[in-house]
Amino acid sequence: MTRIPVFALRYPTVAVTLMVALLGLVFWAFGATLAVQWLFSGYGLVIALLEFIGMVRQLFRGAFGVDLLAIVAIVATVLVGEYVATLLIVLMLSGGAALEDFAAGRAARELDALLKRAPQIAHRLNPASGGAASGVTDVPATAVVVGDLLLVRPAEIVPVDGRLQSENAAFDESSLTGESLPVERIVGDRVLSGSINGQIAATMVATSTAANSQYQHIIALVEEASTSKAPVVRLADRYAVPFTVGSLALAGFAWALSGDPVRFAEVLVVATPCPLLLAAPVAFMGGMSRAARNGIIVKGAGVLEALSRARTVVFDKTGTLTYGTPAISEVRPEPGFTADELLTLAASAEQYSSHVLAASVLEAAQVRGLALHTADSASEAATFGVEARFGAGVVRVGKLSFINDGTADATATHLAGGELAMYIAVDGRFAGSIVASDRVRDNAGQTIADLARLGVRDNLMLTGDARATAQHVARQVGIVHVRADCLPSDKVEAVRALTGRPVIMVGDGVNDAPVLAVADVGIAMGAKGSTAASESADVVILLDDISRTVRAVRIGKDTVRVALQSIWLGIILSVVLMIVAAFGVIPATAGAISQEVVDLVTILNALRAIGGRRDAAAARGAAVGTVPAPSEAIGNADRPVRPVVDRPV
Repeated sequence: MTRIPVFALRYPTVAVTLMVALLGLVFWAFGATLAVQWLFSGYGLVIALLEFIGMVRQLFRGAFGVDLLAIVAIVATVLVGEYVATLLIVLMLSGGAALEDFAAGRAARELDALLKRAPQIAHRLNPASGGAASGVTDVPATAVVVGDLLLVRPAEIVPVDGRLQSENAAFDESSLTGESLPVERIVGDRVLSGSINGQIAATMVATSTAANSQYQHIIALVEEASTSKAPVVRLADRYAVPFTVGSLALAGFAWALSGDPVRFAEVLVVATPCPLLLAAPVAFMGGMSRAARNGIIVKGAGVLEALSRARTVVFDKTGTLTYGTPAISEVRPEPGFTADELLTLAASAEQYSSHVLAASVLEAAQVRGLALHTADSASEAATFGVEARFGAGVVRVGKLSFINDGTADATATHLAGGELAMYIAVDGRFAGSIVASDRVRDNAGQTIADLARLGVRDNLMLTGDARATAQHVARQVGIVHVRADCLPSDKVEAVRALTGRPVIMVGDGVNDAPVLAVADVGIAMGAKGSTAASESADVVILLDDISRTVRAVRIGKDTVRVALQSIWLGIILSVVLMIVAAFGVIPATAGAISQEVVDLVTILNALRAIGGRRDAAAARGAAVGTVPAPSEAIGNADRPVRPVVDRPV
């Protein structure tokens, strides 16, 4: 019962109209039909006056009042004595907002669910007597204040900016700098919010609040996503002018042909423009909801319209076309060792290391099915390497400077662009190196091909990396045009110079924020992306999956198609009803009811933009036979692998 007062407060005109209808039924039951006519007609004229005032205000703001037909229909039915039709038109007009809110509420469920799923927890260490920390309390990230001592667990995102309290730790800052290498931090160093902790837990002191945290900005994007109005919605407003003129002309023709003014009212009753008012907004809200359900936050409805017309796509390289986290790509043993032997020794030692690279070495050994040795003792030199003793033998793994300490013949290995190396010594003898590189995403080439099939045929890579590395990646994924050694300002000028518009720009780091802002549609890879990129972008992909770019374009095209179909469906049905009513077949009361049916049909059709069945079908197709999960460059290519990072040398 509590829902009834809430509904009445939110939609007072609807509530009053229903009360007037009930009161009219009471009068009719007692035979007071004249009172019913005066009640319905008077109430209808009051509503018509209020709507006329609102329409005039819209005209002063430069918008045509599409409710003109409804106002004229109310007045006409009052003048010809069709008072029941008068009340039905009022109910239809006032109930349109309620119907749209209902549809939009259904379409926005995934947006609300996404908001609730966003991680917003920080692990606060409770101060104990003597200045030490004792116990952990999970608090909202927004509750963190400057000076709080926080625990950041392995692979977690740093919730706020701070200073490292642990002796040392490694953080993945690729989303902030565009560089794929992890950074080593020691006690007192600055730790950036949005960076990802390595394989060991770290403690830090907060130096700022969570106001600039990644997830806070995603929430802001969600809230902003439902407020804009797309160009196609304004196009629906423009349809109102010819629709209104045509409807009035047809109604006048029917009156002149029949000589009966009731015919004029009967035509206008079925000509109310609710389909124009409802179809596009509901469709675009459904499209944004569908995008959110697919891990894509769209800032506004206009973005979906631009995506549907896109002709050019521009990609950043690091973290966008590549994983942004180097993985082991090659094992280079020295004479006397095989690749498997070298990897076995390195992994056997690294299993005692807390360094972020240790996990990737162990993963590579596991992929090859290598059996590791158990060390008698092991010690780690923080940020440099690890030494492990196996019986009488000693294995050292780490930076070249760490290996050279006690190994005379260690030499740097040749590295191509984007490659790094770690070195191994066995019993004071240089045994070889293991090379890591930033791998191209497994589905990057397929993504570019799929975009071309959707009409986004022109492509370009903009990167700050060297040309040789950029060209190598471009050849792998099928990109034709490359600009390397770019500063952020160079990227901006390059996008502004493109002629095939609209232009989509896909990036992930702070250095991409300016170019994301100037592109027609900026898409930020926000799974590990920076807050600056997410702020300046029009679309944020919450999953670390570049193929979601294709899905965003497809959702944009589907949404615009459904919106236009819904608009024309409403117009066509209304025109058919008007033509039938012009011949006197549909009484005014029946016409008002039939127009309400047209509104419902239009809304239901527009709700197809939510796309549940299409996404389910796409998911089934993906499960049957598409690209497998990313895997290591060595070993079993079907084995999924978590992201890997390398230590700088």
